[in-house]
Amino acid sequence: MKLRLKHLALGLAAAAGLAATPLWAQHNDKPLRIVVPFASGGAQDVIARYLGAKLTDKLGAPVIIDNKAGAGGIVAADAVAKATDGATVLLATGGAITIAPHLQAKLPYDPVHDLVPVALVGDTPMTVSVRTESPYKTLADVLRDAKAKPGQVTYASTGNGTVSHLTGALLAQASGVNLLHVPYRGAAPALTDLLGGQVALIVTSVASIEPMVVSDKARVLGTFSRVALPSMGTAPTVGEATGLPGMEVPVWVGVMAPARMPAASVEKLSAALVEVCNLPETKQRFAQLGAVNTCGNAAALGKVITEDSQRWAKVIKQGSIKVD
Repeated sequence: MKLRLKHLALGLAAAAGLAATPLWAQHNDKPLRIVVPFASGGAQDVIARYLGAKLTDKLGAPVIIDNKAGAGGIVAADAVAKATDGATVLLATGGAITIAPHLQAKLPYDPVHDLVPVALVGDTPMTVSVRTESPYKTLADVLRDAKAKPGQVTYASTGNGTVSHLTGALLAQASGVNLLHVPYRGAAPALTDLLGGQVALIVTSVASIEPMVVSDKARVLGTFSRVALPSMGTAPTVGEATGLPGMEVPVWVGVMAPARMPAASVEKLSAALVEVCNLPETKQRFAQLGAVNTCGNAAALGKVITEDSQRWAKVIKQGSIKVD
């Protein structure tokens, strides 16, 4: 009996010691590093830093944010795919994961085999918008004019091969019209030319267009979202405005890990991220950034990635889209 009590006491002590050990440290002795494929200051960087602060509390371990901008996210994705420390993950978006494989003849990593989904955390919806003085009052007006004048109605994007470019191409292909794509180096110069009347439309994120809407300089004709977005006023979804299916385009933000990361670490991190994503304050913070918190586990992110990759493969092939 004394021996049994001794073993029980030892077992309870071990369990207590494990419970007292920070969640991340139970599986890893290194700080978590989140690699962000954008420069500091942008919406995705702010999302990463918010998640990092919350994860520090949830995991009981420090979280480092590492900005690696370049090549549309390929630099960051490659760095994470090759990481061997078991503590490095990627704040992933479609550019390097679901778009680049269909535009680049060869990537330095394989997004399917070298990276694994951890969690889905957000959506940064796209819009199609015009300047306030535009004669186009609805998306139907735009498509009617585009059918009458093929290749003459212009839309600005944030660059060749970006989700902004491809979302505009998706709209044109689904509508059976020929919109003239005008690529820019980012949203700022594209918005400048929209407001100056050099281009008729812009396809860009809620975060980029919202300041123009608030100041009454631009008007949103439609959002590429499943439901209308309160921050965009009375703007309908593109699906509602056109009656076309397949106009819900999740511009997803998720976390991915190297395929070699231990499964236990992936599972713990996934659970912690979903908890953080479901916090009411996360919804509020993301809304301030023009994002929607779309919480999901690894399977949910995997499903979004598969659907996104299929969507852009079709758009790129149908449009014979290439990048320099």
